[in-house]
Amino acid sequence: MLRLAPSGYLRFVQADMLGATYGGGEANVAVSLANYGHDAHFVTKLPTHEIGQAAVNSLRKFGVNTSDIVRGGERVGIYFLEKGASQRPSKVIYDRAGSAMAKAVREDFDWDQILDGAAWFHTTGITPALGDDAASITLEAVKKCREKGIPVSIDLNYRNKLWSKEKANEVMSEICKYVDVCIANEEDAKDVFGIEAENTDITSGELNHDGYIDVARKLHDQFGFDKVAITLRESISANRNLWSAMLYDGKNGSSVFSKKYDLNIVDRVGGGDSFGGGLIHALLSKMDDQNAIEFAVAASALKHSIEGDYNLVSEEEVLKLAGGDASGRVQR
Repeated sequence: MLRLAPSGYLRFVQADMLGATYGGGEANVAVSLANYGHDAHFVTKLPTHEIGQAAVNSLRKFGVNTSDIVRGGERVGIYFLEKGASQRPSKVIYDRAGSAMAKAVREDFDWDQILDGAAWFHTTGITPALGDDAASITLEAVKKCREKGIPVSIDLNYRNKLWSKEKANEVMSEICKYVDVCIANEEDAKDVFGIEAENTDITSGELNHDGYIDVARKLHDQFGFDKVAITLRESISANRNLWSAMLYDGKNGSSVFSKKYDLNIVDRVGGGDSFGGGLIHALLSKMDDQNAIEFAVAASALKHSIEGDYNLVSEEEVLKLAGGDASGRVQR
């Protein structure tokens, strides 16, 4: 997607110019994985005109393979971002109706060819929210992955501006039958599947670990996920969050929680995607569950300090933070 945003903390009504960058759920994950040294391929549909090419170039710049991007359609989806500060929340306005991906059809993607040799497939709940064709494309992809024995991860990423809870439940319930690793937060699990943590109030910062374990267990029981990761964001203000996560292993019923980071936020967009990219890298690297969740949370903590959607950090930087080096001292 194309992101248009006022500079700094200006409100939309104050801005006389908007800065342009690119990003989006799965694209952000692809950039993270490329930064960690993986051969990351991104699949979508983008126009052949210059704005579409600029979007492709933004991925290529950070090492993402764009050879599977289908070219066609008339426009790139847009979102407008107004960054919040203190007690004023950030705001997002979508303008993606009629985008190339929203108008894509199943025949645009040869999943048998695209997935040849793939080691992992990641998608989100945002793509199927674009319309029935996008949902069918996503379902066909995860079915093909199951046929080929390719692990699939999904970030539920419910967006109420894109579809209703009822439609999300209908579509995601079918897609999740073919998913191995589910990434969610409490709001996603509640909005999409009606599963919520007891005795927890994310607004007041009261989190009940047993309640989140119960959410993960119920998600596993419903869909048979191998693993369920739940991010835990405690919002003190728009600029300050407490950030941690848990990982549930469906095979043995065990759960691990990460350390908690006190974040002074520069840009929180893409925070969940950076977590997903970190978790996928950790699992592909055969880290145990505790180290995997620590890597994913540390990666995401660093993303909150970076402008734009992409998490532009190396594996070394993430490992340093996960290992306890959180001082922020100058490295010489």
